[in-house]
Parts: sequence; C-alpha cells; structure tokens
Amino acid sequence: MTTSAEASRATLVRAIAEGQAHQRGALIPILHEVMDECGYVDTADLPVIADVLNLSIAEVRGVVSFYHDFATAPPPSHTITLCRAEACQSVGAQQLYDDTAARLAAGQFGHSAELREVFCLGNCALGPAGTLDGRLYGQLDHDRLTTLTAEWGAR
Repeated sequence: MTTSAEASRATLVRAIAEGQAHQRGALIPILHEVMDECGYVDTADLPVIADVLNLSIAEVRGVVSFYHDFATAPPPSHTITLCRAEACQSVGAQQLYDDTAARLAAGQFGHSAELREVFCLGNCALGPAGTLDGRLYGQLDHDRLTTLTAEWGAR
C-alpha cells in the first residue's frame, strides 16, 4: 500500500525526470535535481526515473551507486566534521575524534547525527578544527563540542 507521502514524492520525481528527459545525458542532472528537491535519491525513485528515460532500473542504480554525490538515505539531522590533518593531530585531534565517535555511538548527539573526517579545513592555527552543520570552529575540545551541540540531543 502506498502512502500519500510516497505518492507525492513519486509524482515530484516523475515531474523532475519528465522536465529534463529531453536533454542529452539527462540522468545525472535529474538525479542532482532529485537530491536538491528531496534530500536524497530513494530506492523507490529509481523505477520512476528509469521509466521516464526508458532505462533499466539497474542502469539508474549503477549511476547512483557509482557517484558519491548521490545519497541514498535521508541526510543526518546534524553533521560533525573533524580535521585529521597533521597540524590538528599535533594539538589533540585524534583524541577529540575518538571521544566524539564514542559519544556519537552512545547517542549523545541525537538520533541521526553523523561524524565525518577531513584532512584540512584551512584553520590550522586554531586546531583542532571542525565544522558543526557546516559552520567552521577552531580550538575544539570535549567541553567546547559539548557546549556547541548541547541542544542536538534534545531534538
């Protein structure tokens, strides 16, 4: 049984696909627009897109799985990105990363928070550096991260 939300999403995805189907190489632009409008490419979107473009579902799935830009699950409610480059490592980034990973596993940052690592945010003088939901912070430690994310677990 299809819910109204699923039907609405299928209608939106079909409209996106039909709106770009005339373009040469339309699949990737369609997938980008689905990401922009829906946040991710759901498994249920694949047959809709395949139908409009007269492709197999496997062809669409292959493109989605090949390119890392296409998420196949709803985005996390919050994202913590910590720098793991040498300058940040020299001032405690490894310990901060390990502590944050353990706290994330324990659910201290909410239900769908995600921890990512990068190898330089260009904030080397203020390491350990990281981003919280895309906003750059320096001199992060356990206490500062706790303060900055205090309301996340409450949601």
